[in-house]
Amino acid sequence: MANDHGIRVVFHELDVRPDRGEWIVGRQGQDQIVALPEIGLTALRLLTAGSTVEEARTSLRANTGRDLDVGAFVERLAGAGLVASIGDRLIDSEPSPVSFPRLRSNHVRWAMSPVLHGFVLVVPVIALLIALWEPRALPSWGDLLWAEYGTFNLLVQGAVASCLIALHEIAHLVTARAAGVPGRIALGTRLQFLVAQTEVSGIWLKGRRERLTVYLSGLALDGAIWGGCVVARFLGWDSPLLSVIAMTLLAALANQCLVFMRTDLYFVVQDLTGCRNLYADTGRYVRYLAARMCGRRRQNPLRSLRAAEQRFLKAYALGAVAGTVACVFVGLQLLTDVTLPLFTRSLTELVHGVDPWGRLDAFVTVLVLAGLQGTWVRLWWRRHAGRLRGAWHAGRRRLQPD
Repeated sequence: MANDHGIRVVFHELDVRPDRGEWIVGRQGQDQIVALPEIGLTALRLLTAGSTVEEARTSLRANTGRDLDVGAFVERLAGAGLVASIGDRLIDSEPSPVSFPRLRSNHVRWAMSPVLHGFVLVVPVIALLIALWEPRALPSWGDLLWAEYGTFNLLVQGAVASCLIALHEIAHLVTARAAGVPGRIALGTRLQFLVAQTEVSGIWLKGRRERLTVYLSGLALDGAIWGGCVVARFLGWDSPLLSVIAMTLLAALANQCLVFMRTDLYFVVQDLTGCRNLYADTGRYVRYLAARMCGRRRQNPLRSLRAAEQRFLKAYALGAVAGTVACVFVGLQLLTDVTLPLFTRSLTELVHGVDPWGRLDAFVTVLVLAGLQGTWVRLWWRRHAGRLRGAWHAGRRRLQPD
């Protein structure tokens, strides 16, 4: 700020909570959350109480002996969308879009009830006990191929998976909204996977119980539905749909264990270990190691973190690299051994086949495979296009002679 004298700052409504010697500060409806040291929180409180930028700086210097550039501090908070105005300058920061905006916290307060949580957890426990006593109550992978036509199997499994994914994400959204946190559901990618995900960054501003409830709510609902299917089969309701639902959920639960990606269990691990940004810090550390292996000297990006956090991140980085390589390898194997041959065979049947039902089957298969792959490519490009363009231009500048 060119002239800090007399400038007052107006903040949006902010949430604050302590976290390991620092303060987590943010605004519900805005994705960016910041961590402030004690002096930063003191400056924020002085400004919120009506002190001008210069008055806050003078007060901090007198009380702490440290000269904080309060003007630059305010600008950083403004960049995070936490400031409404600086003097006469209004800060334009639109809140993030929200899914189901008419759903209020008081509408879904029941989602935080311990009684409900206990009931949801009891169902899969009962199912596991039944499975130990009567293993035949469990469905198998072969139960997914219950219909004569492959297209019908594919469409039913796709419809079931879509409904289960929607319920999973709605569980996250409902529990977050019950905790007073807006959120939005959107499609995204994790490596070669096309996923739905619920953005609830504001949950970082809540207590640990609320955070873990939101992170685990989707898994808990999945487990309850899976358990209900097993119990129903045990009681004699032998429907192919139950098997399809149960096996789809089993695959989804296994996928959540891939904590080297940003799955639900990843966020649980991040929270319990106290890592503020596990995925990004791991990425920076892996790039640092790769640069060192190439002979380029860089500063260790973990040196400013706590010793315990550094140790965990180093171990996590090893597992993340191994898991990513294995996951990509399996994905490429499935692409070359399953997806492409199925697509080619269906395309050949569609062009040269004579059986009308066979050609219809091939048409639906081609449509589904092309749609899924096309959606993944579009979402992946939207997420990574800016970074790839930046790397491309940086590479071109390095190659140009001085």
